[in-house]
This record gives sequence, C-alpha cells and structure tokens, in this order.
Amino acid sequence: MGRVIAIANQKGGVGKTTTAINLGASLAIAERKTLVIDCDPQGNATSGFGLRKDLNTPSVYECLVNGQPLEAALRTEVHFPCLSVVSASRDLIGAEVELIDRADRQRILGRKIDALRGEFDYILIDSPPSLGLLTLNALAAADAVLIPIQCEFYALEGLSQLLNTVRFVQRGINPGLEIEGVLLTMYDSRLNLAKQVAAEAREYFGGKVFDTMIPRNIRLAEAPSFGEPIALYDVLSSGARGYLSLARELIDRHQEAKIA
Repeated sequence: MGRVIAIANQKGGVGKTTTAINLGASLAIAERKTLVIDCDPQGNATSGFGLRKDLNTPSVYECLVNGQPLEAALRTEVHFPCLSVVSASRDLIGAEVELIDRADRQRILGRKIDALRGEFDYILIDSPPSLGLLTLNALAAADAVLIPIQCEFYALEGLSQLLNTVRFVQRGINPGLEIEGVLLTMYDSRLNLAKQVAAEAREYFGGKVFDTMIPRNIRLAEAPSFGEPIALYDVLSSGARGYLSLARELIDRHQEAKIA
C-alpha cells in the first residue's frame, strides 16, 4: 500500500510546492511509483510540472465536489514513467464553500485516495498555505505530514498553529497521522542565521528533522517557469542534488521502519 504524505505549512514561500514537485520527481527517478495531488487552489504544482488545463481530464476539484473518481483525473508519465499528477484548477477556490454542508466533509479526499493506494508507492499531497477544509482533507487522508521550514527569520513562528491542527486531526479524524519529518529549505551555509534556525529546529523536533537540507539555489527557483522539475531543468545543480538526496533518505527511512 502506498504511503500518503501531506506536505503542509500555513506560511507561503517556504518551499512547500517546490518540495511536492521535486520530491515527487526524485522518487519517480528512483523508480518508485509516485502520485502528486495538487490541492492548492493556486495550482503552482500543476504549472510547475508544465501541465495546463485539460478539458477532457478532471481536476481535483471535480473529484472532491462532483464525485469523480481520482483515477479519472490521473495524468500519467509526467516527465518520468513512474510519475503521475492530479492537477488543480481555479475552481478549487470555491470548493471549501461547496463542501461545507457535506457529511463527513473532511474525509472526502481520503476515500478517493484509498481507491488508488495499491497502485503507488508514494502519494504526495500539496496542501494550501492555510488551515481550511482542503488542508484538513489532506491531513485526514495522509499517513504523515512533511513540514518544510525556510531557514530565515521567524521560520519557527506560526508552526504552533499547524501543529495544533495536526493534533486536532489526530484526536478526532485521523489518529494514525504522524509527522514524517521537518525539511529545512533555502539553507545557506554562509549565513549564521540559517545555521541558528537549523539548530533550533533540530533542538525542537529532534530526529524528525531530515539530515538533507535543501540549499538556496537560483536554478531551483527558475525551474517552475519552464514547467520542469529541477532534475530535468538542471540535474547537476545543488537543488537537484538536494531533492534526490531527500528522496533517498525518505526511502531509506521507510525501509528501516519496515525491517524494525
């Protein structure tokens, strides 16, 4: 059964969508069947993969609101044979209002994903940078949440709200939800501030912080405008090496957990 990981942080600009795109691509390069679901109304993961609105293929909006199966929304072999994507559309902006009166509205996405779990090794959900109904659906569907943290001032502030939401979901909706790990992004080893944020994160989260840190890298910032993951845009860049290393660390963690 595939492992479902929600990538979440209520702050924008922390590398959340960048991580969804490039971790998904890196897992696919490692020949793990991977699905990335874009649940952010901004649709940045969709455009970051170079995907445009396809009138013949439903988006995640049609799956959540109109009852379409997630399988009907799959775009397969996106850049790599092992990578599939479910795209977002602007219609998703109104989804929270349209779902508010639905029974069991927090579990709609989870039920859709359960029908596909057996077909993938990893299912990554790019959550909105807010703590509304779409994010609750992502956390309710997930086995674990991956939290990117930008290595800059105020990086750890505001995390309490996200962690409170995680605890709320654990208590009432998804008792099995874990913290997959904390990922330090936009790390610049030349800056004392970045080192300080990294040290504080490791002190607070302990072993949950990934050893891999994603460096600040201009090629990584450029790649979405070309509709490509960094591993395609510039595989020799430090950003590409960072996400390939993260994928390997994630795979190794799960293999070790299975053995244990």
